Amino acid sequence: MGKELTEQELHNLAMNIVGRELEANGFEFMGVNSKPKRNPQFVCLKDKILHFIVVRYVSYPKNPRDYDKTLMAKMKDHADKHEAKTYFAGVGLSNAQDRNLPVYLNEEYIVDYRGLIEI
Repeated sequence: MGKELTEQELHNLAMNIVGRELEANGFEFMGVNSKPKRNPQFVCLKDKILHFIVVRYVSYPKNPRDYDKTLMAKMKDHADKHEAKTYFAGVGLSNAQDRNLPVYLNEEYIVDYRGLIEI
């Protein structure tokens, strides 16, 4: 058995997955916040428009497309003041051998990430 990833490590992994996709799609990073309770995790610029992106690691069997509507409404209000777009990025991570086991360091895992959800 490997070392079980902590909540912070799982959050960082989720952020890396989303960050790579943002970079590949031409987003420019203005600010990055890796603390799970400080939002948004990414403030990006693309096509001269600000984008606020909230990233959440989601444990199996929860749906990574479901998000906290109250939190995201607050984020949208905040983003609107900055003429920014708001997105939610839920990243499901689970153990590749047995989805009910935790994700372990240096062991295979399954990613369930289907892109940004505009709020």
